[in-house]
Amino acid sequence: MKLKGAQIFFECLKKEGVEVVFGFPGGAVLDIYHEMAEHDIRHILVRHEQGAAHMADGYARASGRVGVCLVTSGPGATNTVTGIATAYMDSVPMVIFTGQVPTPLIGDDAFQEVDIVGITRPCTKHSYLVRDVNDLARVIKEAFYLARTGRPGPVLVDLPKDVIQAEADFKYPKKVDLPGYRPTVEAHAGQIKKACQLIAKAKSPVIFAGGGIITSESSEELTRFARLIQAPVTCSLLGLGGYPATAEGGKRPDPLWLGMPGMHGTYQANMALSHADAILAVGARFDDRVTGKISTFAPKAWIIHVDIDPTSISKNVEVDVPIVGDCKNALQQFIEVFEKEPIPRLTEIRAPWLGQISEWANDHPLTYTPSQEMIKPQYVIEKIHELAGERAIITTEVGQHQMWTAQFYKFDRPRTLLTSGGLGTMGYGFPAAIGAQVAFPDRLVIDVAGDGSIQMNIQELCTAVCNKIPVKVVIINNTYLGLPRQWQELFYEKNYMGSCMEGSPDFVKLAEAYGAVGLRAERPEQVEEVLRKGFSIDAPVFMDFMVAAEENVYPIVPPGKSITDMLLT
Repeated sequence: MKLKGAQIFFECLKKEGVEVVFGFPGGAVLDIYHEMAEHDIRHILVRHEQGAAHMADGYARASGRVGVCLVTSGPGATNTVTGIATAYMDSVPMVIFTGQVPTPLIGDDAFQEVDIVGITRPCTKHSYLVRDVNDLARVIKEAFYLARTGRPGPVLVDLPKDVIQAEADFKYPKKVDLPGYRPTVEAHAGQIKKACQLIAKAKSPVIFAGGGIITSESSEELTRFARLIQAPVTCSLLGLGGYPATAEGGKRPDPLWLGMPGMHGTYQANMALSHADAILAVGARFDDRVTGKISTFAPKAWIIHVDIDPTSISKNVEVDVPIVGDCKNALQQFIEVFEKEPIPRLTEIRAPWLGQISEWANDHPLTYTPSQEMIKPQYVIEKIHELAGERAIITTEVGQHQMWTAQFYKFDRPRTLLTSGGLGTMGYGFPAAIGAQVAFPDRLVIDVAGDGSIQMNIQELCTAVCNKIPVKVVIINNTYLGLPRQWQELFYEKNYMGSCMEGSPDFVKLAEAYGAVGLRAERPEQVEEVLRKGFSIDAPVFMDFMVAAEENVYPIVPPGKSITDMLLT
């Protein structure tokens, strides 16, 4: 039986197990929307296409499944580009469906025509333009396969209007045949052996874990291996939650946990990387925010690098033992080796190194100066952690509040921090929180936002209200664009040009105007009360915390400096 392209579209989504699509209609995709009511797939109507991309991203990061969004041609498609680039930088599995003008009009500057395949080629794993309805099922099958396998990422499928109106026999391929795409999953045993020999000899090793630990579902293996060889662990921003920050149900810090490294990393993490004699990097890409001045990074260390993406290895930091493969597979092999042949006198060998790390941590802990007069943003983050529990999902926007969240919220589980790492996208956290809440309707989902970044996609509050998605938004309101202001204070002679956010709306009244709940705290003693009340309400809630305006994030590594050159206060 022949089906229209729009019908084939939904049959393909069902075959892929898609439960929800985040979208916004337009002329080029109206045939798909006309067909939508006939299929049991939930549609979330967004208020801006960038919001659709970020919601699909948040859904994917929280659940581990492929996120899906659907938009129209022209500006609908281009509005998703920031969300696509965000997902690409952070290796998030997404499929983006865009409408396109009919194939005979492509290249003629037709109404709402844009070459979205060309535009997104640098920020997708692959982009397709479907010119024949007979190719539609195969292309969608390939798109989902590409998005979820190897190093995950976004894949775009451009759908001309005549293609989704045309008819074809529906045959969904049983398998994907892409001769040029063969991700290496199993790590090479010879390279594992070389790495194990270095690890066995190391006296001061560090495990550096990145977002690949989360995407490969290997946090359990990471934790087991670190404890097996008694090696301290530091996680990049996207790796937070991959190793538990606390032990004994949150009663004390895990003894091997160093915290996040890099520009706003902990003193002990940066010092440990700089004094290590061996670094095992797993699913991390040595971002410049982690390494600081690359020529001085980890000068004493043999570096072992495990990553499923061969292009990430030795791209930024030259490594001694490259291992291409899935993080989970590599860690399982490491565990097998050291369980069979434990390191002799391990506790005795590690004692001086772990003692040195403990000394660094005690000498320069993450701290701030409490106040009885002003709300300190770090205090708000600590209270969120205290009240929300380990099962909460935290999203963030980008800025000071993001760094304070990374520093002062103790992430013990994977997929509980969703944040824009590589691209640093302001406006990401709120729609991502909506996507995460759709994936997990019974969990507490909190977006920690700044008063600047929340306004970039604040229109999605209507999406949350209309769909009864009870996300909570904690606004760290310092009336500035916090990180630009901090840099201007420290490095630009306190010239605060362009970073003052005077004129922001009353977020409580704005929330109420959208039909949500608005709360505010202006003094420290109000913080816990507002959080408790906000978390207890079964509706979208904006909580506006008026915090100390010129509080800074410390430590900070000045631009161009080594990660040992931290400003601590």
